[in-house]
Amino acid sequence: MRRLVLLFTCVFSMNFIFAANECACTPQQISKVFTKVAKQATPAVVYIKADGVGDDDANESLSEPGPNDPFGDEFFNRFFGMPYRKAPQQVISQGSGFFVSKKGYILTNAHVVKGAKKLTVVLNDGREMTAETVGLDTSTDVAVIKVEGNNFDFIPLGDSEKMEIGEWVIAIGSPFQLQASVTVGVISAKGRQNLRITDFEDFLQTDAAINPGNSGGPLLNLEGKVIGINTAIVSKSGGYAGIGFAIPSDMVRHIMNQIIDNGTVTRGFLGVALQPLDQDMADAFGLERPEGALVAEVVKGSPADKAGLKQGDIILQYDNTPVKTIGSFRNEISMIKPGSTIKLKVNRNGKILNIPVTLGTHSDEIGGSGFIQKLGMEVELLTPEMAKKLGYSQGEEGVVITKIKPGSPAAMAGMRPGFLILAINHKKVTNLEEFNKALEETKKNRILILAKQGNITRFYSLKVQ
Repeated sequence: MRRLVLLFTCVFSMNFIFAANECACTPQQISKVFTKVAKQATPAVVYIKADGVGDDDANESLSEPGPNDPFGDEFFNRFFGMPYRKAPQQVISQGSGFFVSKKGYILTNAHVVKGAKKLTVVLNDGREMTAETVGLDTSTDVAVIKVEGNNFDFIPLGDSEKMEIGEWVIAIGSPFQLQASVTVGVISAKGRQNLRITDFEDFLQTDAAINPGNSGGPLLNLEGKVIGINTAIVSKSGGYAGIGFAIPSDMVRHIMNQIIDNGTVTRGFLGVALQPLDQDMADAFGLERPEGALVAEVVKGSPADKAGLKQGDIILQYDNTPVKTIGSFRNEISMIKPGSTIKLKVNRNGKILNIPVTLGTHSDEIGGSGFIQKLGMEVELLTPEMAKKLGYSQGEEGVVITKIKPGSPAAMAGMRPGFLILAINHKKVTNLEEFNKALEETKKNRILILAKQGNITRFYSLKVQ
């Protein structure tokens, strides 16, 4: 393993902000800043052991597929949230976490604690305590657990939005069970989306060394505040390769507060399938430049449908906020309280419209990412961007399986994330509305699905209770 060596020269100086004081620092002073943050934060960082039946995906990595496997098991594991296994197995998941309150609340990743029958938290002083899950949100991979007590060291959440590319950050966790390991790096990028690690993504990218076991640990700024939860890495070997991702603290705070207050997370729901606009698409719609998000489909009966949005509309703004990317727009809508009314600025055939929409509650039973309980799968409309990633031809139509529940009818039939569903019970499926309608019309306890993976198309028979 290569060691990261930081080289400083006498002609190289940097400005750091620490405790609101700006100064030109020598390497020795920089080292003291790192040391101070580590000393302050380490007592609040914990090692988590999750014992139970579940998916052993705490040691997360986005491994690159080999030449004979265009996707690879790890592609499906982290990009679609499920390892390709035939059955659940007894596992001990290991990860990290940190106290966010002296009352015993601990933040970590959902994939570290999901499915655990027993949670053991090892404090920095060696004490072991049993923890209970307060709540978890797999859509963002955030979880809150709690231990008994009311006088714990904790780390405050900072403002991830204010972090700039190139700023120093410090990661603390328990890689390979090496508790309280400290690594240093910088913010490499912000707003990373479309990684398909979680449903809602706005990741900070860092080159601070993150390895298996770091999941759930804090990413800190030089003020000693948490600006992210370390979650995933890109790696050929499963170990550090210089690219790590952290959930930004601004998103974490929103999810954490809901979990602590309500035990669950609710999200605003619009009910549209969107696709990005490139210059060619903008030209086709008569636009000067590609801006906004193109409505590829409006879910029947959704808030968008009731408000009058139509296929082909281009959403430019919501409440005077420009739509920069589909991912950021989806994230922002999800964080608006259900029942709230927002105003959408829409381009419809060259005419600008202002359309008020009252948001519903995001439900797994409806919408562009509808979890079909009786099948045990989650699907999304195939967009051109998704088709390119999965190797399907431009112009192909259907819905893509994005998640499979272990032990479900879909899993037992041999279906996998990434499959393109073409028909249900001999009825062609080109969009979500047709998919849902075909399922609703199913009267037998067996469903016949025609699906495609790569260049191979075959039928799958699913037995439904």
